[in-house]
Amino acid sequence: MELVTARLRLDALRHGDAAALFAYRADPAVCRYQGWRPVSPDEAVRFIERQRAVAFDTPGSWFQFAIRLRETGKLVGDLGLHFVDADTVEFGVTLSPAHQRRGLAAEAVHAVLAMVFDDLRRHRVYASVDPRNLACVRLLERLGMCKEAHFRESWRDGEAWADDAIYAMLAEEWRGRH
Repeated sequence: MELVTARLRLDALRHGDAAALFAYRADPAVCRYQGWRPVSPDEAVRFIERQRAVAFDTPGSWFQFAIRLRETGKLVGDLGLHFVDADTVEFGVTLSPAHQRRGLAAEAVHAVLAMVFDDLRRHRVYASVDPRNLACVRLLERLGMCKEAHFRESWRDGEAWADDAIYAMLAEEWRGRH
């Protein structure tokens, strides 16, 4: 599965992506709000190897797209899709700090939403976000997602408890905007 936008190409993670994946995913500024924080480059290699066994659009599975610059193929982030069931998809997006604040995350998520709603014909897409991650909250709101829930201290962030907010969009809302 590959998606191409004006500036990006979303495709499968490759073995050669491990160093870059580890570099930005282990960065304290990035992993602060992430559920997965690799502790070594080898863990990034193992993550990529496990992804090779994941078939796209398999209920219950997570499929991780690499986010690459279209012109150079450089890995600048990743976007995970959790195929919850036949109607619902969850997603999460991560970008390297050097490539944030350029609209790349919005471009990647927009392409994925188009594919999920228009091609896969799903009913609902949602994202779970730490509400302290204001950049991500603003991204979800700009994309037209609606805040559905705010769970207080619902997951452990290391030694501390953290809140979780759920933002979602329905297919009819997507079609109304596009």
